[in-house]
Amino acid sequence: MTFDLSALRKQFPSLDSGIAHFDGPGGSQTPRPVADAVASALCGPLSNRGDGVASERNATGFVEAFRAAAADLLGSSPLGIVHGRSATQLTLDFARHLEKTWSPGDEVVVTRLDHDANIRPWVLAAERAGATVRWAEFDPATAELDIAALAGIIGPRTRLVAVTAASNLLGTMPPVARVAELAHAHGALLYVDGVHYTAHHAVDVRELGADFFVCSPYKFMGPHCGVLAADPALLDSLVPDKLLPSTDDVPERFEFGTLPYEQLAGVTAAVDFLAAVAPGEGRTRRERLVSSMAAMAAHEDVLRDLVQDGLTSLGPAITLHSRAAHRTPTLFLTIEGRRTWDAYRHLAAADVLAPAGSFYAIEAFRALGLDDENGLRVGLAPYNDAAEVHRLIDGVAEFLRST
Repeated sequence: MTFDLSALRKQFPSLDSGIAHFDGPGGSQTPRPVADAVASALCGPLSNRGDGVASERNATGFVEAFRAAAADLLGSSPLGIVHGRSATQLTLDFARHLEKTWSPGDEVVVTRLDHDANIRPWVLAAERAGATVRWAEFDPATAELDIAALAGIIGPRTRLVAVTAASNLLGTMPPVARVAELAHAHGALLYVDGVHYTAHHAVDVRELGADFFVCSPYKFMGPHCGVLAADPALLDSLVPDKLLPSTDDVPERFEFGTLPYEQLAGVTAAVDFLAAVAPGEGRTRRERLVSSMAAMAAHEDVLRDLVQDGLTSLGPAITLHSRAAHRTPTLFLTIEGRRTWDAYRHLAAADVLAPAGSFYAIEAFRALGLDDENGLRVGLAPYNDAAEVHRLIDGVAEFLRST
């Protein structure tokens, strides 16, 4: 089965609004099957987990199905899947868990390319533990992470390296597997922010070499929550603060309070939805996911080139900062002599949503030499089409002609 854009778009009721959504990096639109799964779970019967009555069995089933679906999506073990309120919350939590294993003089490596959710938790944890923070830079001219320089700051005292699999601001996809090699050569752990990456490419945490990999289902058609994948044995080595009667079992020792079963049902439905987009000859859900993600990525790359060519054709006033050789279908741009906030408002008036700002990638934003008046992000999702791209380009052209 090939990628059928028309059939895909019909699954998203929100597209009937006429809004052209280029805000995918901030969160995708939701397909009907995911909404239906959430509503069905909430309408029950539903109660706390158990096996005595149907409502208990339903809750247990939602948890088990969620872990299996997330494991298929990420190439992980179901026993290593942790649910959280968000990727930010999960990273803050695991920074607290891991800091217990650090001592003064230890080192933590973060990058300027990352979303602050994969920077500040580690900076704060290092401060509490007395560890030193080492910064890996990226080249603003190419939007590429400097791997040679990174290799020079990872050493025998490095305890953790935090890196993004894809920049939510620039789209840059660093060579995570190479970073993993550098970290593991010194016995350090690798924590990967896969929030932006997971929306566009099939993930295999083992191939990436990620010890921890975190993502957000609401970026790939699911509900608002976070998911972390790790080796169950690694999780078993960590001791979180928790309530006395709470289980010590992995992964549940990291999930505090009653789980939101309707969210879990929504995540499972989102994974099943993605697997059915262009499953090819895949026999397992994992195989269907890999096929579907490849088909959607190919579609998005065509649209990305269309956006890039269209914006470039508008003249030298526009600067595209997304220049990495390997990147997602996300473009970050500035307009000479104009506030991109004004461009965002101009586009929004025509129901074209391309937001402006730093999008919490504050270190990358500063490295580009920008201020709060600059930066427009165009982020594509699988449901975007060429007609929407032309609306975007026409809107930017009209803005440039306006005074």
